[in-house]
Amino acid sequence: YDERSGRFFLDRVLYSSVHYPTDYGYVIDTLAGDGDPLDVLVLVQEPTFPGCLIAARPLGGLDMHDEKGSDFKVLAVPVGDPRYDHVRTLADVGEHWLREIETFFATYKLLEPKQTEVLGWHDLAETRQTIALCRERFRAARGDQ
Repeated sequence: YDERSGRFFLDRVLYSSVHYPTDYGYVIDTLAGDGDPLDVLVLVQEPTFPGCLIAARPLGGLDMHDEKGSDFKVLAVPVGDPRYDHVRTLADVGEHWLREIETFFATYKLLEPKQTEVLGWHDLAETRQTIALCRERFRAARGDQ
């Protein structure tokens, strides 16, 4: 999304015949260590659409590094969807789904001249700290007190 023009632009394409295992977006009003908003993966039943705002509850996060440095990704579920009422932590997601997400991010850039390194999952408390830090970084960059 381009803030100045108010338009959506295609940011990137995947070079491999893979697809994101969840809906993929960012946490509003955050600034991650790579200079972009903090990434979020939202477990949904059906794909949404660009620009869709989802009230989501974090479960934990995947710590990664790529060519730009730290690339943390929050894993969340939509608030208000009864299918996810019982899902409160990474343990509730299931080991296979977590491994599927890890494998995607370990391999999705293999055909590009880029590298990724998956460092592992962080629990909800650590993820909330990361979100808070990224919100503080956003406010500081914007000049808020």
